[in-house]
Amino acid sequence: MHTSTALFTDHYELTMVDAALQAGTANRQSVFELFARRLSGARRYGVVAGTGRLLEAIERFRFTDAELTFLSDTQVVRPETIDWLANYKFSGDIWGYPEGEVFFPGSPVLTVESTFAEGVLLETLALSILNSDSAIATAASRMVNAAAGKPLAEMGSRRTGEHAAVTAARAAYIAGFNATSNLEAGRSYGVPTMGTAAHAFTLLHDSERDAFAAQVAALGVDTTLLVDTYNIERGVRNAIDIAGTDLGAVRIDSGDLPVVVAQVRRLLDDLGATNTRITVTNDLDEHTVAALAASPVDSFGVGTSVVTGSGTPTMSMVYKLVARQNDAGDWVSVAKNSEGKASVGGRKSVRRALDDYGVATAELIAVGDGPEGADEFASTAQFAGHQGRSVLVPLMRAGAVVPGNTGTDGIAAARERHRICVAELPPVAMSLTRGDPAIPTQYL
Repeated sequence: MHTSTALFTDHYELTMVDAALQAGTANRQSVFELFARRLSGARRYGVVAGTGRLLEAIERFRFTDAELTFLSDTQVVRPETIDWLANYKFSGDIWGYPEGEVFFPGSPVLTVESTFAEGVLLETLALSILNSDSAIATAASRMVNAAAGKPLAEMGSRRTGEHAAVTAARAAYIAGFNATSNLEAGRSYGVPTMGTAAHAFTLLHDSERDAFAAQVAALGVDTTLLVDTYNIERGVRNAIDIAGTDLGAVRIDSGDLPVVVAQVRRLLDDLGATNTRITVTNDLDEHTVAALAASPVDSFGVGTSVVTGSGTPTMSMVYKLVARQNDAGDWVSVAKNSEGKASVGGRKSVRRALDDYGVATAELIAVGDGPEGADEFASTAQFAGHQGRSVLVPLMRAGAVVPGNTGTDGIAAARERHRICVAELPPVAMSLTRGDPAIPTQYL
């Protein structure tokens, strides 16, 4: 695996730098902003995920001899630009919504302040990480809310790319999932891992009873036995007969789940296994999880739906230049004005408006102040009369990552932050139907 992330980008990012260097505009101080014009899938809120991964990737965004040789051999840019890239290291500031925070249309999820050349090179990297991870975290958050406190495990490694499987587990964990089946996610990100046996293990043995006996002998009676390889009722009876009434759990991976779960619960109770739990893993999404939340299911395993964003694999985030300095050193707001793709120029600050009960009522975005005034929002004229809290935090200062945003500590903080931020949202945010964002975005 490549240690440098410098070529995790699009060809035209480098040709823009090449042309800007030749034109003498590459070093103009600039402000780039990453945001979503709308919430994909008509979701009620989005979840920021991938920030810690992005910051780590920016630290590795360096052009080594291998990258420079490739660019030179393919003549992507001029030799003079190759020399400039050889010394590239991001040295600007980055502000943003901290990982785990919720966001809405127009929310400046990431603000990059640097020279044009330094900042534009990060566009593709930032979008590829934040679009994917945020889509997964948003879907996972909806599932967590639908589960009404019952634990969920991420089990989607077989339904996406091998590297995406690891980062998907990370994003789902931040959004409230309890565990993953992916061992690399456990090693790389400290996500708790879990798993017992698949149907292949049962089919390996001469009988279901033999398979259960082998699993219990190896893993103990607190294991989870998969009971639907042949016949669910017979599978449950065999499971309790082999493991006893102290069996940890049974897993169901097929059938009409609301009906089957109720039948299995009654059977387990009749057999005296009143403490044996039921977990289900049959192509679940937030809607089926919600339908089963009030049933005697004890936990859920979700695969395809979570790693693909439950039908919304990207948050449609974009990365735009919103301000730059001119030759005189004055700041100029700039914005795209294309039909249906307009952006709002200017440096921005953000406040989440809350009512007297601590419930979010609006996303307030002030144009012109810039994010560095975050701690003084309440005293600024634009935010006067609005109670609530500031949202933007510093992520990088002069090219150095602000501590607490990366590694396992950053993931733990993001997970707790997400729990708190979702609790601030109004009840409509938990709706699984398509609709308007839970709170409006207001520009001040």
